[in-house]
Amino acid sequence: MDPVEALILDLLAKVPAGKSISPEQVARALSEERWQRELGKVRAVAIGLARQDKLVILRHNKPADPDTFRGVWRMRLPGAEKEETP
Repeated sequence: MDPVEALILDLLAKVPAGKSISPEQVARALSEERWQRELGKVRAVAIGLARQDKLVILRHNKPADPDTFRGVWRMRLPGAEKEETP
């Protein structure tokens, strides 16, 4: 397993159900001083995981298409939409 993939899944496992993490959190965990350089890797791995239905990419707290999303985004584990309360 890719170390970035392992880190994303580990961080997601540690947050409460239905909560999300930012790509910055993952990048900073990889390299505190040069985290900006890690963002591209984090995005690529997250897209791959989303295509495998292992995570959901969020835009404005709603699921986004991993192939077309742009801008600020977050990640959460799948199935959380059933647990959210209005």
